[in-house]
Amino acid sequence: MRALESEMSSAGILYLVSTPIGNLGDLTHRAVEVLRACDIILAEDTRRTRVLLEHYAVAFRDLRSFHKHNEAARCEEVCAALAAGRSVALVSDSGTPLISDPGLRLVRAAQAATERVVPIPGASAALAALVACGLDPQPFTFFGFLPRSGPKRRELVAELRELRHTAVLFEAPQRLARTLVEFAGELGENRTAVVARELTKLHEEFRSGTLGELAAYYQEHVPKGEVVLCLEAASAIPAGLPEADALVVARRMTQEGASSKEIVRVLREECGLERNRAYAIALQAAEGKLA
Repeated sequence: MRALESEMSSAGILYLVSTPIGNLGDLTHRAVEVLRACDIILAEDTRRTRVLLEHYAVAFRDLRSFHKHNEAARCEEVCAALAAGRSVALVSDSGTPLISDPGLRLVRAAQAATERVVPIPGASAALAALVACGLDPQPFTFFGFLPRSGPKRRELVAELRELRHTAVLFEAPQRLARTLVEFAGELGENRTAVVARELTKLHEEFRSGTLGELAAYYQEHVPKGEVVLCLEAASAIPAGLPEADALVVARRMTQEGASSKEIVRVLREECGLERNRAYAIALQAAEGKLA
């Protein structure tokens, strides 16, 4: 604590403080210390932040709203406070600031004024979903919230269609079914996805399946709470691949340690082979010889 007080007394610092995404117990000790010591706390919704501060007995002296509608004006205020040597903490309603939340403009303004910007790591819904969804986490692309409509949405869907690694997206629960139906039609019904819901909360849920299966399920079961959608990589194998090339794929997968079941699935879904032929090619790959 003394080191923190010494750090704050030397110059103005903008702290980006990650807050819980559901479970209040996920706020770090360092985050609590920073919030207690800062001169100003900027919150997306001061009512929600008050609950968190009161839970940790943080006696906040100067709590101000900071959201997309007042970000420009607040940037000037905060930069003036930093220049005067005051310490400022930015928090979002949940998770890590700037991740689908306001704050980038403020960070850039502080950096332009040569003020220190210090991240206080913590909870992130995107990363929590990614590491527990069962899809390959490296590499991945985080897309934030989907555009609701228009050219930007169409461009994003086109990018997802060809993306060769895992994608992580946020979606509103009332729009999830519509998005899954669209993805099933545009990206392929058999592409695997995972819906992560209510992360860190009592009713936390991970539901995995194909886009077609998930679309059908959520048309019948409207989800509640925050939703993260994880989408597997698009296959690099073109549909209708010739059998000779399919054998090359099977051999490569065998060398990489894939099971026969997984190889058969890829040959059927991505190469368009019948089950018996896909199984025969998987055996050939395992034996290391041609039929």
